[in-house]
Amino acid sequence: MKKIASLIIVAFALASCSISKEARAYNKTIDGNWQLQTVAAEGIMGKINFQLFNEADYDCFVGTTWNFNNSNSLGHYTITKTEKGCAPVKRNFRWSIYEPKNEAKQFQFKKLDDKYKVMDNGDGFRFTMVQLDKNTMQLKSKITFENKPAWIVYNFVKS
Repeated sequence: MKKIASLIIVAFALASCSISKEARAYNKTIDGNWQLQTVAAEGIMGKINFQLFNEADYDCFVGTTWNFNNSNSLGHYTITKTEKGCAPVKRNFRWSIYEPKNEAKQFQFKKLDDKYKVMDNGDGFRFTMVQLDKNTMQLKSKITFENKPAWIVYNFVKS
């Protein structure tokens, strides 16, 4: 009887850690190389200047290449621009799909250093998945600007 109870507990624990079929499909679709074509702000009037991912100005990220590896949940982005004060960088990250109850699926990642240790005190970044298909992906992150809600929109195309 104890063995059966233990097996049931283990089965429930494993089931609670697994991701849905839909999230697995998202992972497979995201897998590969992408280019961040545009970064835009919604709900903010006028020209603004802001930094993304505690890394660089948002203009530096336009045109960056992103790689997502579904088999190990690792990836990296590469900034190659040098104009406007952009420093070239290749940043590793660990990514996944977060599935909050009664909400849209969310893409999340944590930056990693060259030894694959988590950076930024373990803080990561989370985005609502607005659109995803085999060629395009749109992510949105909510921010507060002048005490009002606004969004940063990231538009990717598959390379």
